[in-house]
Amino acid sequence: MSPGNLNCGRDLEQMAGDEDNKPRILVDADGCPVVDAAISLAARHQLSCVLFCDTSHELEKIGAKTIVVDQGADSADFALANHIRHGDIVVTQDYGLAAMALAKKACVFNQDGRQYTADNIDMLLNVRYERSKQRRKTGRGSRIPKRTQEQDKSFYQSLHGHICQRDI
Repeated sequence: MSPGNLNCGRDLEQMAGDEDNKPRILVDADGCPVVDAAISLAARHQLSCVLFCDTSHELEKIGAKTIVVDQGADSADFALANHIRHGDIVVTQDYGLAAMALAKKACVFNQDGRQYTADNIDMLLNVRYERSKQRRKTGRGSRIPKRTQEQDKSFYQSLHGHICQRDI
């Protein structure tokens, strides 16, 4: 999915540069609904895309490098965190991983295009904690509604806008 009306106003010559200095898009791919959109954006902006997953979610996608780690609690999250460089773009719905990425000066987005920042991560971690207490108390979690096209579009536009704004 790549809406054609989005344009950074830059040509390919402006985007040329040392690959090692360019940010990468790192995706927590275990159950991530926007893997294809992240790969599409990486290709569009000539960025590398790296997918992190464990052996129970193993996937290979054209246009991305995949790093597969042993199955285990948060194993893909820790592998991703260990690969983050300053300025990388991380896609995750995990608040703990988002906090680690922010500490390493990465830009972090969730699957709906919401950006995690130093201003909102503490509140999000607290909400996660309170919800886990509630789940332990009641034995049930909240029902997650089916993903919509609007959510996919919001993710694409947010990440595309961020890349363009940074003039990557």
